[in-house]
Amino acid sequence: MPKKRINKTEVAKDGISGIKPTKLKPPQGISFSFKYYQDSNSKFSCSKKEVIYWLTLLDRLKALSSLTAQELLMNRSSTLRCHPIKWEDTSESGFDLPNEEQLVNIPYQFSISSNEHGRVHGFFINEIFYIVWLDPDHLLYLAKN
Repeated sequence: MPKKRINKTEVAKDGISGIKPTKLKPPQGISFSFKYYQDSNSKFSCSKKEVIYWLTLLDRLKALSSLTAQELLMNRSSTLRCHPIKWEDTSESGFDLPNEEQLVNIPYQFSISSNEHGRVHGFFINEIFYIVWLDPDHLLYLAKN
């Protein structure tokens, strides 16, 4: 049986394959990051929350991801209640993050649902909302300890 000769594949020396990369549009709307998330603070721990809490949280984050940061901050919905956090009115003095004064311009909070599942606390850098605390029991605005 005669041997078939396999031709050598030509590869461009400059590394260009001729395949054009897919160009993706930058994401529109808010992205959420858990880079600074703190579940170790017992006041804001969610380790024992039921599945409905997590499903409601994910549903809220999904819905908000279609908004821009500006749209979220200007939204006056009574179920969203997005507003800056005034530390002097809370039980905390800040997020206690390293370099917080350089990192956090304005701390914000918004509701997960209408009173039932608490709040999300964090801050924006551009269109990314960095979640620091989940506050299912509304403990941030209790009387100072």
